[in-house]
Amino acid sequence: MKPILTLFTLLFSLNAYANQSDLIEKQPSLPSVEKIEGSDSLFPYELSTIPSTPFGDKVKRGYQLMTNSQSMRNKYVFNEQNCTNCHLSSGRLPNAAPMGASFFAYPAYRSKNKHVNSYQERVQGCFRYSMNGVMPTTDSDVLVDFSAYAYWLGVTTLYNMHGLENLSVPELSDKQLLAGGKVDDFPFHPELQKALDKVGSTVETRAKMPGRGFPKLDKPKLTPDYERGELVFRKHCAACHGSDGQGKEVAGIKSLPPLWGKNSYNWGAGMHKFSTAAAFIYENMPLGKSVQLTKQQAWDVATFMNSHERPQDPRFKNSIAETKKIYQSKDSAYGETINGVTLGSSPLEEHHQLN
Repeated sequence: MKPILTLFTLLFSLNAYANQSDLIEKQPSLPSVEKIEGSDSLFPYELSTIPSTPFGDKVKRGYQLMTNSQSMRNKYVFNEQNCTNCHLSSGRLPNAAPMGASFFAYPAYRSKNKHVNSYQERVQGCFRYSMNGVMPTTDSDVLVDFSAYAYWLGVTTLYNMHGLENLSVPELSDKQLLAGGKVDDFPFHPELQKALDKVGSTVETRAKMPGRGFPKLDKPKLTPDYERGELVFRKHCAACHGSDGQGKEVAGIKSLPPLWGKNSYNWGAGMHKFSTAAAFIYENMPLGKSVQLTKQQAWDVATFMNSHERPQDPRFKNSIAETKKIYQSKDSAYGETINGVTLGSSPLEEHHQLN
């Protein structure tokens, strides 16, 4: 398999950890870049190859948390989402925010909170916003397991990119896992290191691994429209997410997630942005039938979906207007009045105050 590499032009200083109080931030969009030809074929090793070792057990627990995040309900998760709802195929699918690619993008500076974020900080933010929940404490086993799983996915994806089969994955300390993979002298398997050196791979190129995030979606010809989006939703989305957008439940568990309302992601999550949702929808929805909608339809249905009420932004400051000014952007319906509802008027949940 030929390596597929891109250049990442920004090199950041490394400062792996920060005080947890610094984690309150303006939620940025997920990476949005042009789709790279061939990136949709970049997968990690099969899960069956995870070793039955203490380190392999961390990886397996990380997989379980990805696919059944509801096992953390009312402790860290306070909605009806699972991580794999956005990071599709248990975080393995390229161009659907694969976890392995994200591991090698951190530590990285984030302009929204103005410091270098470790990998565990990035995961903590997902709990705070996408799961409308509580961040696991720094260095917790939950964060170690998530990081171990992401590391294993990332390394084995690199193996497949360079045509390397049946290689073991070097074990890392918890400290290394929590920091992330964007560091000099990362301890790769010697065979992988040879392949990386041969093609001139660097921390910068690995930080933009093909398939990372969601492919960039250009603005549509027509201004995105709520009513057109509702028609798209009824035709293409309601069968899975319900006519009321509240998902589908099987045996008391939401097998398909709510898209708005009290059990969806909150107003601080990246997915509440029209552009992020449109890019995700165009590339990955309907589930299992990617690139079925037109770009216009993706933007329209993203506008419809994200013009409904959802849990309050946990960074709420005194009023909707002040919160919108400080934390929100024009890429959001927060603070707008739609169908008689001023979006963002949901009260703060008690768990928002725990951190």
